[in-house]
Amino acid sequence: MTVLPAATTLGPATLRVADEGRAFAVYRDLIGLEVTGRENGRIALGAAGKSFLFLDVVPGTTPRPRHATGLYHVAILLPDRAALGQAITRLARANVKLGAADHNVSEAIYLWDADNNGLEIYRDRPRAEWQWKDGRVTMGNLPLDFEGIIADGNRKPAAAEVPAGTRVGHVHLQVGDIEAAGRFYCDVIGFERTAERPGALFVSAGGYHHHLGLNVWDSKNGPLPPKDAAGLEQFVIRLPDEKDIAAMRARIEAAGLPVENTDHGFIVRDPWQTAIRISPMHAGD
Repeated sequence: MTVLPAATTLGPATLRVADEGRAFAVYRDLIGLEVTGRENGRIALGAAGKSFLFLDVVPGTTPRPRHATGLYHVAILLPDRAALGQAITRLARANVKLGAADHNVSEAIYLWDADNNGLEIYRDRPRAEWQWKDGRVTMGNLPLDFEGIIADGNRKPAAAEVPAGTRVGHVHLQVGDIEAAGRFYCDVIGFERTAERPGALFVSAGGYHHHLGLNVWDSKNGPLPPKDAAGLEQFVIRLPDEKDIAAMRARIEAAGLPVENTDHGFIVRDPWQTAIRISPMHAGD
């Protein structure tokens, strides 16, 4: 079985939104992402000068439909528990409705922007605390310790922005069929299966709990999203070097799937037309 290099990680994700002002109100003012660039309706967001999330502002964009395939959420990984506590405090002060869970491997909150794009903000527990059995990691769905997390955040000086090291940790997709998703993302792309739940599959490289979540909870045999809808335009998989990119491309072409050439890499689409940009780690995205 072909697996991705252990150093594989995710690069930036790109979301479509309808209105720049509404986007700034959520992503900059509440979540605390730094605006790292603005040009021709495209907003670059990140931390400490490094971009990891792009917003394409397209007036007339309709909200992301619940039952279509595509985006479930983009997950923003914070470097520590204190940063999560401060993010929760910023959002709570604005009365933002949050979902929340302790997943054993991580602690997470969930929210939605004005276009119904799903977002997770989370911190990982140390890998030494993750529990594995027979190649599967234990991920739970327990109540979140809001009090403890906020207390950790209060032990550091208040910050309006997320700290350096914040990045996209994983992407969770709504797919039409779990078996087909596993064939594409594991057998062709090369991720390893790390966890399963009814209607969901989690996959990763290098022993991470998951780089991708794949579920059919609202989208089994569902339609593709409308072309004018908000959602995920693309996400990036970063591989260590050009030979790894060439090996993945060979697997994809052997499976009879088309690719689109880009600088230093290519784009492939999953069975539900989600665009995945494959690039080396040294490339800008």
